[in-house]
Amino acid sequence: MSASGHHPNLVLSPSKAHKLLFTRMRDATADSVTFGHYAKRSMHLLAEDALAEFPCEEVEIQTPCGPYKGLKSLDPSKIVATSVIRSGDALLEVVRSVEPGVRVGKILIQRDESHPDKIARLFYSKMPPGVENMHILLCDPMLATGGSAILAIQTLVETHKVDPAKIIFANMICAPEGLRALASSYPQVKIVTVMVDDCLNDQKFIVPGLGDYGDRFFNT
Repeated sequence: MSASGHHPNLVLSPSKAHKLLFTRMRDATADSVTFGHYAKRSMHLLAEDALAEFPCEEVEIQTPCGPYKGLKSLDPSKIVATSVIRSGDALLEVVRSVEPGVRVGKILIQRDESHPDKIARLFYSKMPPGVENMHILLCDPMLATGGSAILAIQTLVETHKVDPAKIIFANMICAPEGLRALASSYPQVKIVTVMVDDCLNDQKFIVPGLGDYGDRFFNT
């Protein structure tokens, strides 16, 4: 099945550079400095592609040599870049470096590692005032079972009254199982990702994956 067959609203970040960067990131011998360096380069490309998926308008500008019909992006103050703490913070900071004017939201969700299904549990969420009228860029590098992403989206929709059609979920790697879970729960949410990997193993880790993104990025 093709990647798009797992989710009706999936966009793959198209840069050829991702394969080169992920080869360095996936390498089990890469230390945290190496992993972080190549991860930031890949996340930068992802951030640009994800932000470009928000609504824009056609405009005509004047170049030094003549008129040009282009696009004007959404006012960044109407975008809330929201990280799922902790690994989502890595992607959030890259998004803020690309577009410093975005607002920031935080959601703390942890998987219960003692549970065989790694059930996600919500501990905290904080959004800026008026978030119900804004667009959301949800940042979490890994989509495995989909439990954390679904709970994060549920929190945005039910607690903070965000329209799910205004949510874009940016991540680095998806498992097909997670994509199918999100397709079932929130098909309106657009997913912008870099890689769709093969499957989950018995421990609910993505295969081939790259291990624990947060641990490797933050050297913990």
